[in-house]
Amino acid sequence: MVHPGNAYMDNSVEKSPRWLATAAFGLEAVVRRELEAMDIPVDKVEDGRVWFHGGPEVCVRANLGLRASDRVLLLLDDFPCLDPDTLFRHASQIPWENLIPADGAFPVLAGTVKSALRSEPNTQKTVKKAAALRLGRAYGLTHLPETGGTYTIHVNLLRDRCTISVDTTGESLHKRGYRTHAVAAPLKETLAAALLELSFWRPGRSLLDPCAGSGTLLIEAALMGRRIAPGLSRHFACEDWALIPKSVWQRERKQAFQAIDQTAPLDIRGGDIDGRALDQARRNAEEAGVSEDIQLRRCDLTAILDPAALPPYGVIVTNPPYGERIGSDRSVRHVERALADFFKARPDWSLFVITSDKDFERKVMGRKADRRRKLYNGRMEVTYYQFHGERPPRKPREEEDSRLKNGGEAVTD
Repeated sequence: MVHPGNAYMDNSVEKSPRWLATAAFGLEAVVRRELEAMDIPVDKVEDGRVWFHGGPEVCVRANLGLRASDRVLLLLDDFPCLDPDTLFRHASQIPWENLIPADGAFPVLAGTVKSALRSEPNTQKTVKKAAALRLGRAYGLTHLPETGGTYTIHVNLLRDRCTISVDTTGESLHKRGYRTHAVAAPLKETLAAALLELSFWRPGRSLLDPCAGSGTLLIEAALMGRRIAPGLSRHFACEDWALIPKSVWQRERKQAFQAIDQTAPLDIRGGDIDGRALDQARRNAEEAGVSEDIQLRRCDLTAILDPAALPPYGVIVTNPPYGERIGSDRSVRHVERALADFFKARPDWSLFVITSDKDFERKVMGRKADRRRKLYNGRMEVTYYQFHGERPPRKPREEEDSRLKNGGEAVTD
């Protein structure tokens, strides 16, 4: 197995490879928790990236199982960099031939923020030239055909520190493969999964999205509730790498299939006034294999938010029309009124809403959110407002667990 950083360059077998899971700003802690839940050792968290280490199996497991991350990168080098010569020297020292075959394609993507090297095109050219010269010498070629598999090189400069890595994912992890039909302004699957993980919803509690659209939030919830790994039905760039044995993919996929739980009780509901959108949501749910776990209803908001018709202690997670998203001012006000009226009538429910409206707390709910988090829906800055409802009563088993954890005495909230 190729090893990154110093371990990569000296081909040491004592050290585990290091990897980077990238994420939208604000979701790094969610990705960290996901990795730790998969028993993957996390090294550190920084803006947009979570660093972790382990053998090829952790790369496969992360690609298959991460819900809120965009991609997984193999780290090759990490060093201070103030000038092109330093960049070229480090890129030349990486044994690219241990990873990229003679016919491998190796496009270079670069990003630079607050660094002396400001030109992304020049950064790309420098690393491309260094890698090409090294590969040409290794394979005795003056021309590299680049007709084989793709090994996309990522060069990132942040505050004069450079990381060079190779993409193991291919198409972004939000491409689960089920959303063959979409509506205008949909949530990315990775963001939808993160919103759910940041909410109170868990299998056993009712979940409602009254602005379901093409169903992304509901489908992601069903995948989570059934413990279906989001990457089970797609292909990854590193599946073609000789350095990750096919047996590793077979073993990790088998374990992911065995983890699926078809017995957990799920109450996942969604509604929308747009029949076309709901038709697309149904088709997407069928593609994801969770159509039987989601109840979809074409109706007005006031009908699906009927306080008398919903069970206790549920959770609403929703992405209503706002800002540049579709929807007239009139429809936006209708959504806001319906949400406000519902939560006055049902204080036992919790609301988690993502919106660009910075006045949502005062204008709609009439109170401060219990928590809020700045996120990005694409390039649009949004806020994830969290309004906590009444806590459900503890079940007998939870009370017993609480007594055991606290020396035999029950603890009240």
